[in-house]
Amino acid sequence: MSWIFLFLGVAAEAMSHVALKETDGFTKPFASALVLLGYLAAFMFLGQAMKGMPVGIVHALWAGLAIITVTLLSTVIYRQHLDLTAWLGMALVASGIVMINLSQGHSH
Repeated sequence: MSWIFLFLGVAAEAMSHVALKETDGFTKPFASALVLLGYLAAFMFLGQAMKGMPVGIVHALWAGLAIITVTLLSTVIYRQHLDLTAWLGMALVASGIVMINLSQGHSH
């Protein structure tokens, strides 16, 4: 169940980051409310994920998965394209996530 909460937390944070661009400095109420609710949901989900997983692992996975998710969403939604170096960095982040999941420190 912790994994489901972790993925929900990542999705909520990624949605908040993408919506943040639409707030226009928090002058647009709907987008601003979406950002704030997304962050609240993200932290609630992450708190639940931490019931069954170590804090450091949850945080590392959350950060890495959120970086990748936000980058992919911004590519699709805002047509923001990254160069090869940035994508190589994303591959390193993804590799780190795999390594964390394969480590013994990951088990509870």
